[in-house]
Amino acid sequence: MSWLPEPGAGREPQPLTAEPDEAQARVGKRRLDDVAKILAGALVAVAGIMTTLGLTSDVVFVALNNESWPIYVASLCAILAITCSVVALLIHPTRRGNVWETVVLVLGVVFYMTALSVAVVGAAQAAGGNGRPNVTAVVIEGHRPDLKLNFDVHADGVDRWATIDVFVNGVDKDGEPVGGENLYEGTLRPNDKGEVAQRVSVPVSVPQNAWGIQVTAQSAGGGEKCEVRSSRGPTCVTLKLP
Repeated sequence: MSWLPEPGAGREPQPLTAEPDEAQARVGKRRLDDVAKILAGALVAVAGIMTTLGLTSDVVFVALNNESWPIYVASLCAILAITCSVVALLIHPTRRGNVWETVVLVLGVVFYMTALSVAVVGAAQAAGGNGRPNVTAVVIEGHRPDLKLNFDVHADGVDRWATIDVFVNGVDKDGEPVGGENLYEGTLRPNDKGEVAQRVSVPVSVPQNAWGIQVTAQSAGGGEKCEVRSSRGPTCVTLKLP
């Protein structure tokens, strides 16, 4: 009979549906991929934290020159976090693949948090001066025996319980002290920001055999010799007497 429908006529073709397990795996994959994309910005986030804390490019160069380990560790951890995120994005969306992607992302988060923590330490370490003092604007006024010594002492990154000790001595041409006594002694303490900024202006009476005046500023617990190779070594300035 020609009016009978042919087998299968009138039925719309049904789309092929994915297996429930595979569909669930794809949903989990998308969620994990979102986390991976966030971790991809780890290096930018770490750099932003350092910049916010005052770690400018000039300070970074100084920190690298001083072999500051937190800068290297923070950068390495940020790169590892980005590597983990890229690897996670390339894993195939299956149940087992999602497990591996989760493990990789956990490692990425650990590297990311480590990078942020070390970046804070590195920024604080590099931005501070480690309590190293500087002596500037040294001027001797008058003539013997009425002399007046003027100089500035500056230091930053000084611990709140630490001090900057300042000494003034008469010295010979070789820089050796003469007279046996300090012409001036001072103990300076930092403000709430860990900074010392002091203008010193004092009259001095130097020995007759003195060739010049030496100003020494040293942090508490630091070395006493001007030539010592130390991050907490003193600052020495010698000026010939008029």
